[in-house]
Amino acid sequence: MYKNNYLAARLRSAAIGREVDVFVTGGADRTFGQFFANAEKYAALLTDLGVQDGDRVAVQVNKSVEALELYLGTVLAGAVFLPLNPDYRPAEIMYFLNDATPHVFVSDPSRVDKMHNAVQVAGVKHTLTLDAYGQGSLADGANQQSTGFVPVSRSSGDLAAILYTSGTTGHSKGAMLTHKALASNSAILVDYWGFTKDDVLIHALPIFHTHGLFVATNVVLMAGASMVFLPKFDVDGIIAAMPDATTMMGVPTFYIRLLEDPRLTSELTKRMRLLISGSAPLLAETHERWTDRTGHKILERYGMTETNMNTSNPYEGMRKPGTVGLPLPGVNVKIVDDNGMPLTEGQIGSIEVRGDNVFAGYWQMPEKTAEELRPDGWFVTGDLGVMDADGYISIVGRSKDLIISGGFNVYPKEVEAAIDDVAGVLESAVIGIPHSDFGEAVVAVVVAATGGISQDDITDETAGKLARFKRPKRVLIVDSLPRNTMGKIQKKALREEYADLFI
Repeated sequence: MYKNNYLAARLRSAAIGREVDVFVTGGADRTFGQFFANAEKYAALLTDLGVQDGDRVAVQVNKSVEALELYLGTVLAGAVFLPLNPDYRPAEIMYFLNDATPHVFVSDPSRVDKMHNAVQVAGVKHTLTLDAYGQGSLADGANQQSTGFVPVSRSSGDLAAILYTSGTTGHSKGAMLTHKALASNSAILVDYWGFTKDDVLIHALPIFHTHGLFVATNVVLMAGASMVFLPKFDVDGIIAAMPDATTMMGVPTFYIRLLEDPRLTSELTKRMRLLISGSAPLLAETHERWTDRTGHKILERYGMTETNMNTSNPYEGMRKPGTVGLPLPGVNVKIVDDNGMPLTEGQIGSIEVRGDNVFAGYWQMPEKTAEELRPDGWFVTGDLGVMDADGYISIVGRSKDLIISGGFNVYPKEVEAAIDDVAGVLESAVIGIPHSDFGEAVVAVVVAATGGISQDDITDETAGKLARFKRPKRVLIVDSLPRNTMGKIQKKALREEYADLFI
């Protein structure tokens, strides 16, 4: 039935005939059959609302099984899924809606009034609601539909999703992900990480992000596996799930906080076969502590919004702490100098990747696409890395000033703009500082104008403009910012000066 829809066919294939629960949620469990039947209802509803091939469906909702059913329903309807962080404020949503021009916007009922102006300005035709419990006008509409929706035909090169990312300058960029990019990468991961129908994944990641939406969910569906679907990261919830689970995907914060709990033991994790970490660097110390406590070695990997997963430490074989492993099958990775020439082992350079996993470009940004996606398919990641004699890659920095805090991307210019708008601020520089819990913490270094300003003033004034994960963990008031001879602020010097701030 799904054969004409490239991604949906691959997500459905392993689940045909399996009526075990794919989502174990403690109240709204779903068998594979129920999950796909509900997705068909969402697809039928979207079609009734006039959604056509390639139309965007923007979704800013809290985590729920229904939200994932909507994701698959959007794919079945031939549309493009556009997930947005629930923490984004109306001003931030305004940009995404204006840029992507979605036909449908789905919001949590508690936020729909606040988003009304953004929706009106962007000309969104339909606004529906969906709450964390799977209730709202979207669910009501889907419940009126029948199953058996015939998927809209979509080929490997058609768009399946747009995920917004950004550089340190300019507007956010919509990374266009094709059916092939998502399907091929998930299929590789199922095989490389050894996923089977017997696996039970602990899913405590958000689903507006590549990690939780495409890596975790797509891999489970393609393997015909199951997952314990938690609303968010919760130590008690994860510890309760571990005795019956076999795998977990998380960010470094997950492992650091679990290590603080005395209940974490080798006995608790004895059924677990694989623990994966990504989205931010994992300290070698955390690797060692986890192995000492549980007997398991965390598997670290490297991916991006634009490329899905690029490298991974092996499932079978040496896992090297401090590295992100080897290039995945079907993914080419090279480290080059400023002229694009390949470097040898031990030399630091720019990481470039090529493969079916790579995105199709940035939505409505051909010039930016041309800058970062070469005609021969190589994508310039902006990350700096080094390869050792065994081919293992380590990420040593970023050529841009991107901050990754708790697995989320934070772009300094956006935070600086919000701070600089505060009365009493002369200028600011936002940097990422190493943090044992978040990987990196957002820190604002601020020069006050005449009359001065307090840290609390800045925190209070920016709280309504920035999502929580973007807000500085610390605000430092200084007399001046370091500059080079051209007058450019030297963020490297600031990072070095405050490197021990959270130690």
